[in-house]
Amino acid sequence: MHDDLLARAQAWLAEDPDPETRAELAELIEAGDVTELADRFAGTLQFGTAGLRGELGAGPMRMNRSVVIRAAAGLAAYLTKNGQAGGTVVIGYDARHKSADFARDTAAVMTGAGFRAAVLPRPLPTPVLAFAIRHLGAVAGVEVTASHNPPRDNGYKVYLGDGSQIVPPADTGIAAQIDAIVSLDDVPRPETGPQTLDDAVLDAYLARTDAVLAQGSPRTARTVYTAMHGVGKDVLLAAFARAGFPEPVLVAEQAEPDPDFPTVAFPNPEEPGAMDLAFAAARATAPDLIIANDPDADRCAVAVPHDGDWRMLRGDEVGSLLGAHLVRRGARGTFAASIVSSSLLGRIAEKAGLPYEETLTGFKWIARVDGLRYGYEEALGYCVDPEGVRDKDGITAALLVTELASELKEQGRTLLDLLDDLAVEHGLHATDQLSVRVQDLSVIAHAMDRLRARPPVSLAGLAVTAAEDLTRGTDRLPPTDGLRYTLDGARIVVRPSGTEPKLKCYLEVVVPVAAHADLPAARTRATALLTDLKRDLSAAAGI
Repeated sequence: MHDDLLARAQAWLAEDPDPETRAELAELIEAGDVTELADRFAGTLQFGTAGLRGELGAGPMRMNRSVVIRAAAGLAAYLTKNGQAGGTVVIGYDARHKSADFARDTAAVMTGAGFRAAVLPRPLPTPVLAFAIRHLGAVAGVEVTASHNPPRDNGYKVYLGDGSQIVPPADTGIAAQIDAIVSLDDVPRPETGPQTLDDAVLDAYLARTDAVLAQGSPRTARTVYTAMHGVGKDVLLAAFARAGFPEPVLVAEQAEPDPDFPTVAFPNPEEPGAMDLAFAAARATAPDLIIANDPDADRCAVAVPHDGDWRMLRGDEVGSLLGAHLVRRGARGTFAASIVSSSLLGRIAEKAGLPYEETLTGFKWIARVDGLRYGYEEALGYCVDPEGVRDKDGITAALLVTELASELKEQGRTLLDLLDDLAVEHGLHATDQLSVRVQDLSVIAHAMDRLRARPPVSLAGLAVTAAEDLTRGTDRLPPTDGLRYTLDGARIVVRPSGTEPKLKCYLEVVVPVAAHADLPAARTRATALLTDLKRDLSAAAGI
């Protein structure tokens, strides 16, 4: 066993093009670190509907140049097999460790395979890449990013020519082509440089952001903004300046790209402590709202003044606010949200006479809804201009929520006031999440198996009226690894995360509200129910 492991490690070392990971792997081999080598060579980093994502390092179970070259070659072979040889492939990247290297390697592989590789001019938000694919008529796009994952991670997100992320069966088709690559020596990588795009694509994206806002709408809301050490700052500031909003106050400590993310444990606005510096800046400057992007700026977080301090809005709250805003502006088309998001958007759309669709988790599904006008997901993702960007976009979402805040400000009202109105009109839809990060992925599998073997019949004193195992799919949803429980006045979805080692449980309760005066009691009732649901679900899942 050890001899075989050593042979595989030495074979990988022999063709690794990166001096850093070569040195890292050589040291492990020299030290005879069987445990670490076994972990790195336990298989291959799996290519799926999230593309690739994992910790940086040497070996097939890590993100590195060898893995990326294979992924790019597999994508090129898949595109060629599907009659798209010679087309343009746009490549974008963020400011994480190795992102620029992975982008260059991808461009070299695409050029060697006969495609026209077009690389964005510098680290830019993921939505710019998604926009560029359709703007340039490309056959595919690649964004090198790990979004809001920890600093040691990186990732590889693949889009096809419609500007949407891949879904089955494209993922398995690309994975099969990756598996067919025997050696990196079989992958041509010419030294002639690819085309590096100029700022024309970025300028076109910024021009498109104008379409998000209503002509003549108020632009008075003042904001504090954090880029969370990512690539959003320059693009967001340019978009806000074009729109005529007051220049945001920057959280200086987090304004510039830094792949080490020194001020946060996890560079995700949803994580505890990540917004502390933004809250401090807001307490000092008293803006109307706080806007935060994640590191690749495809997500948008919002915080508002509340009881003398600041409160983060949940993704479901922002999603419903933006939906209601678009309805009031006369938006037509289909509204959509994923199964893990609040059902409130569906009620807003229904009352407005608009079609509504529920999809599996992820914008790869939301973006493919026929006639989509607006879609969102609870994890701070909002698609407010699907004709421009068929993916979540933290820049245009920030523009739209700031427009809404400006309109309310002109009326002497706030985003919280509008949330109250929606609760009275449609019922208080309160959501929460039980999220368990694990070191051992078998913990997640065990919890899912336990829930399937012994599905709960009641939770928090509410009867479970329907229990669905989504691995079999439904008449409207493709199969996925998930469980959905419908209760009397509540809903729960349980699923493994597609991008992190987490088990995620999404909870929603709906409490009727007769009048604004009844809101405090409704919130107390909702909070108690959510607390009890988390307790009982934890026990049922054994977590």
